[in-house]
Amino acid sequence: MVQFCDMVKAPRIETVLHDLGEMMRACCACGHRCGVDRAGNATGFCNTSAKDLHHAAYASHTLHFGEEPPLVGRGGSGTVFFAGCNLRCVFCQNHQISQGGLGENMHYTDLARIFLRLQDQGAENINLVTPTHYVYPILEALLEASRQGLHLPIVYNTNGYESLELIALLQDIVDVYLPDMKYMDAAHGLAYSRAEDYPSVAKLAIKEMFRQVGPLVMENGVAKRGLIVRHLILPNNLSNTYDFLLWMRDEQMEPATISLMSQYSPQFRAHEFPELCGRVSRSEYREIVKYAIDLGFEHLLTQGLDSSGLYLPDFRRDEPFEAGEPLDAGEPLDAG
Repeated sequence: MVQFCDMVKAPRIETVLHDLGEMMRACCACGHRCGVDRAGNATGFCNTSAKDLHHAAYASHTLHFGEEPPLVGRGGSGTVFFAGCNLRCVFCQNHQISQGGLGENMHYTDLARIFLRLQDQGAENINLVTPTHYVYPILEALLEASRQGLHLPIVYNTNGYESLELIALLQDIVDVYLPDMKYMDAAHGLAYSRAEDYPSVAKLAIKEMFRQVGPLVMENGVAKRGLIVRHLILPNNLSNTYDFLLWMRDEQMEPATISLMSQYSPQFRAHEFPELCGRVSRSEYREIVKYAIDLGFEHLLTQGLDSSGLYLPDFRRDEPFEAGEPLDAGEPLDAG
């Protein structure tokens, strides 16, 4: 059985914490490379609000049944949401916590207790959502929890705007990488997320993730290791989906799992951008799935076109997500 192994991961985390602490003194955890002294409580682009390096701004935790099926299994994904973000996506569905200021400071020992509680509740994994800017206290919490019996796979659920140095440090700690690949066009990264170099940064990070963990390794229907790349399809091809699929093929990442997400709906500030106010049509989505199949991708996760309203959280509630239809784990959408 594949599981969290204290004898391997705990020493690795202990080693990494030293190097990561040095990184935090001139922060280059993400593509912005702000260079601020996070150990001295300086704030960079991500607006990190923790009072010191041992705290994280925590927003919510839940057994989430709306994640990709390989992450959900029977028990649900033990999802932990962190506040703040290193992007400023104008259509963010989590804007209450990513840009709206919701969240509370939590010491890493309390965070470790949450990880263990989720495990006791039957979670299939520990799913860290937007972890980049709090990776130091998160690793402290994982170390503490592992010493108390945490053995679940660790899912690193990120927007993809990660520095190569940070991802390299996470080798042999993260089991499943779950990055977004939002844009292939730098102009779109700047206009909609305030990160002009998003495509180049995310490409390097995703390639390193795949090098580390490879394709999904499943056990009893649940992912224990591997890469799932999320791609939210935006209206008017603003996400450059065909270019994204071609890039994945050219980088020989066809064995990776791709989650082709049709759930986009205009949220947050999207109404300020007319080109973002539409939705993806059924015919557009079918063509994209057919194109992916024709390119040779065999591990596709697809969504129904009625999914746009099923994954919208409200972080003012104790349980942010209503029960909704999960991503389709079966055959890809009929492209005929």
